[in-house]
Amino acid sequence: MAVRVVLASESPRRRELLRLIGLDPLIHPPRLHEGDLPGEHPRNYAERLAREKALTVAPLYPDALVIAADTVVVLDGRMMGKPADDTEATAMLQSLQGRTHTVHTGLAVVRGAAVESAVESVEVTFRPLSSAQIHAYVATGEPRDKAGAYGIQ
Repeated sequence: MAVRVVLASESPRRRELLRLIGLDPLIHPPRLHEGDLPGEHPRNYAERLAREKALTVAPLYPDALVIAADTVVVLDGRMMGKPADDTEATAMLQSLQGRTHTVHTGLAVVRGAAVESAVESVEVTFRPLSSAQIHAYVATGEPRDKAGAYGIQ
């Protein structure tokens, strides 16, 4: 019998990535506060939050494989999560343009009592962007649910 896969996320892109490898996950977004802990390194934050998301959903599906992820963008030591609105998305993109920043993505997989997690970090450099380019991108709605106001796969 095939193992049910549950994605602890509302991210359409994460669902799409799983479908690309032949999985059709059940979607069950976790309900939890996504705050960082005092002094917590962004890399640890991304992994911890992915684990918390998976562990929050896993008890509801004891025989399933629960997958969760979290991404954080870091510029000048400051973590950027998802923008609250288009104004914040514009400000984030303006601060990132023409600069290099770090993207940390934590991944967690839970099945029963087994919990595995990892984090991957990459450096990303944005080319300079005009205000018109930033505003046009923000107007697409793409930045609304993405850390740092942009998506990269």
